[in-house]
Amino acid sequence: MLFATFSHAADKTVLIGLAAPMSGLSGSTGLSLQRAAEIAIRDLNVQNLRIGGDRIVFKLLPQDDRADPRAGELIADYFVKSKVAAVVGHWNSGVGIPASKIYNAAGIPQVAPAVTSHAYTQQGFATTFRIVGHDDDGARYTAEYVMRDLKARRIVIIDDRTPFGAGYAEQFDKAIGELKGNVAGHFSIGSKTSDFNEVLRQTKALDPDVIMFGGLDAQAGELVREIKRLEVPGRLVGIGGVVGQTFLKLAGTAGEGTTVLEPGLPSYKNAQWTHFEKSWKQQYSDPIYLYAPSAYDAVQVIAAAMRQANAVDPVSVTQALHKVRHKGITGEIAFDEDGNLRNPQFTLYQVRKQEWLVVKTITGKN
Repeated sequence: MLFATFSHAADKTVLIGLAAPMSGLSGSTGLSLQRAAEIAIRDLNVQNLRIGGDRIVFKLLPQDDRADPRAGELIADYFVKSKVAAVVGHWNSGVGIPASKIYNAAGIPQVAPAVTSHAYTQQGFATTFRIVGHDDDGARYTAEYVMRDLKARRIVIIDDRTPFGAGYAEQFDKAIGELKGNVAGHFSIGSKTSDFNEVLRQTKALDPDVIMFGGLDAQAGELVREIKRLEVPGRLVGIGGVVGQTFLKLAGTAGEGTTVLEPGLPSYKNAQWTHFEKSWKQQYSDPIYLYAPSAYDAVQVIAAAMRQANAVDPVSVTQALHKVRHKGITGEIAFDEDGNLRNPQFTLYQVRKQEWLVVKTITGKN
């Protein structure tokens, strides 16, 4: 008797790690990134993708790094042990940079939706990629706005001592110098402090017309409230990671006039965005957070690299990411040799009547 045999491609589960702060003051940020990544995972799984002869089923492995560097390292170790094919994360540069060393040692590609410190991609790692522009460009554009649009005469810089905040402040200071501007003072505070009295006392004595703060949304909201209370002169100018509801809630009316440069565009008009927005609104009542489309695109570009490589192992995916060209929600995604986004875009926002409004968009090239 003859028996017919048939060969069926096996289902293969591919893990993608996602790390972001999902608790604490920045918890809404991480939750938004997780939701966006989950939508991307569902969109991939309905396609019944076959890569390397297997039917691929993607699974997201989300972890809360609490915006803490040590927690980020522990999560990176966990991802390595879990044999993830790639990582989407982190949100904070101070977390993403130390974690990147662990991913690189294991050969796992890391696609960051919000790690903007230039230092992240200056380590010589083949595994580091970012979906957003880096801070050296952002700091230069911020300095140009402060000098040319605000026509600042005396500028005070305050940074939070993190790789992100201090690094941005350093580049901003340098750019102001190149533009022949006047930095009257540069102070540093701890990223967890809410005691700004001494720094603001010294700042008030310098009589600035612009105060540039290198730090994140929650602390920026507390700072601008104290600036108002202590009657310190000068408009607050912030950096990426400030635009959103957290700052508005904490700052209240004191936030009026605050200006912030963020990577990415304020809105999108392509078919992917329309689909993403519909999927989001069907499931969640919360507004779409600024970096959510970048998290969606990070998952999708990883999958695009897998298709291009016809493989899902981390080494092959890393190699393909250096060559991939992917049209995402946020635009054309391609990386330079260091893993920086080619042709990054930035948007300048300002608080008016306790809403973030767009001032202008800026397009640059790496």
